[in-house]
Amino acid sequence: MVTKNIIVKGKVQGVFFRQSTQRKAEELGINGSVENLTDGYTVSILATGEEHQLAEFISWCQQGPPRAEVQQLEISDMPLQKFEKFSIL
Repeated sequence: MVTKNIIVKGKVQGVFFRQSTQRKAEELGINGSVENLTDGYTVSILATGEEHQLAEFISWCQQGPPRAEVQQLEISDMPLQKFEKFSIL
């Protein structure tokens, strides 16, 4: 198990990005959290799962839901964090 911090920038607020991210994470068996940042165009995700699960999840994050326009993804490794589920903050 590993934890990644995924920063998604672009038109990702007001397009159901957080809800769609939660559904995708649950579908893949990933736990963590997603939240909007105050700048109006960034979403921050903490995701814990197996490498193959996270690879598929990160691939999905590059597109997001239909109305999103992802311009940039920043991914960094984090110390392992355990989460009970995947939450919207």
